[in-house]
Amino acid sequence: MTTTPQDQAVPVPVRVVLPDGQELTARLWARRETPRGWLYEVGLPAYRNTKDGDVQAAEYRVWVRAPEHVRPIDGVSYDAVPTERLPPPSSVREALGPRRPSGWVLQKPGGRGPGGAVLHAVDCTEAPQNAPLLPLERALDVAEQPGTRLCSLCGAAQELDPVLRGFDHIGDD
Repeated sequence: MTTTPQDQAVPVPVRVVLPDGQELTARLWARRETPRGWLYEVGLPAYRNTKDGDVQAAEYRVWVRAPEHVRPIDGVSYDAVPTERLPPPSSVREALGPRRPSGWVLQKPGGRGPGGAVLHAVDCTEAPQNAPLLPLERALDVAEQPGTRLCSLCGAAQELDPVLRGFDHIGDD
């Protein structure tokens, strides 16, 4: 949601902290909330050369992190700065929690025992490290191979078995 249309924005002064620690007054054009924090679009004073060789005042606009790279100026109101906020998290996402990473990992049989390959979710604690990531289609192909079992610890069995068996088994009781 934007509080003020960008084309009607009137910039306000703000202090910008440069990489070497210097601070200068710039113009704040917009603010944006991101999943990683706030970004501020600031206009830094600069010069540029014209085609005919003259020098003229210019503004260099850049998005910087707040509060690391910007400081408010006492007595300046920032209420009218166009501000984009993230939508509130959906109640479904809050109930389900964070999404698990997508992909599957195959643990190949090792040693001389009768054990076969095991298919794990990518975030399973039993999954081998640095194994190639399999997309769903490839994981389903591997899961249908004789001797391959689906890990029950990470939920691979619960997630992939219905896809493998389809919906025909529902109501077979």
